[in-house]
Amino acid sequence: MVERIVVTGGAGMLGSTLIDRLLDEGRQVHCVDLQAPRTGHANLTHTVSDVRDAVVMKRVTAEADVVVHCAAALPSYPADMIRSVIVGGTETVLTAAEANAVPRVVHISSTAVYGLPKVVPTPEEYPREPVDTYSAAKAEAEEVAERFRGREMCVPILRPKTFLGPGRMGLFAMLFEWAEEGRNFPVLGRGDVRIQMFDVADLVDAVVTAMHAPAERADDTFNLGATEFGTIREDFQAVLDAAGHGKKVRSLPAKPALAALSLLQRSGLSPVYGRLLHKLLDDSFVSTDKAADVLGFRPEHSNRDAILRTYAWWREQRRTAPPAGARPAKRSEGVTSVEPWRQGALSLAKVLF
Repeated sequence: MVERIVVTGGAGMLGSTLIDRLLDEGRQVHCVDLQAPRTGHANLTHTVSDVRDAVVMKRVTAEADVVVHCAAALPSYPADMIRSVIVGGTETVLTAAEANAVPRVVHISSTAVYGLPKVVPTPEEYPREPVDTYSAAKAEAEEVAERFRGREMCVPILRPKTFLGPGRMGLFAMLFEWAEEGRNFPVLGRGDVRIQMFDVADLVDAVVTAMHAPAERADDTFNLGATEFGTIREDFQAVLDAAGHGKKVRSLPAKPALAALSLLQRSGLSPVYGRLLHKLLDDSFVSTDKAADVLGFRPEHSNRDAILRTYAWWREQRRTAPPAGARPAKRSEGVTSVEPWRQGALSLAKVLF
């Protein structure tokens, strides 16, 4: 029985959602994060620490049945920190787990390891072709995880698409804010590219599935994403329709807009990083057949479900949030996925929409 689970990055959006699920199931959970969990529970303990701390990780994994490694840096972090946290953190976590004979570590990776793949749907066998610091770090962390597989440890590697759900902010907060204010929202080109996303509830289901599946099945690498998804124009329009102002998705000429956004990003005036810009110009979706065939995992939510569920949560938390100035500013604000990114110069473009 899997009873004692260590979750790294447990105060983040995925980690906290996973922890809630595990606690509901009666498990003993230990959270490791730079921040304490936002809620308390009799079965929840925590350690405020960096996952790169080898002494701490060896101590907290001493009695674990499973470790779920969610902790990571985001693409907006400084390059040296991205590699240190993602690659170094993975090495530290797996080394500690192995020293304590933890039988299974579920490693949360990303479809970013494919870079900008030329094949869709992209299968797991497609080569890792990273195109920036973040995707290179994710790819290298997978190589670290693979080294531990042949050493009496089961290491499922999960590659989710961009996941959404209650608690997710990041760049999506810009779409939600513009929709709520009754503005149109821009897309590059016609917006007819198909961009697969993933509901965090489905991702948590996949993690739990990988925790329990027989080792001979789980000890592999799996793409994860919605099986029902349309175009980015359709997904964004669903949010504008839900806002109720009658606004529309508006096309921008792709090449001039891409050049302008790239310049703003290099100048530090836009949070939209390069790989995301290019990903929005082509279809981006992966094959999920392997997860279905090997693990028996099938997601319940479509892209539209995920984005509308996130928007509904965003509206509710915005309605109940303390007034401006009531909360102390956090140094990390606008950086993590549970906080809205600063829009920079993009906020000035509101007047055009």
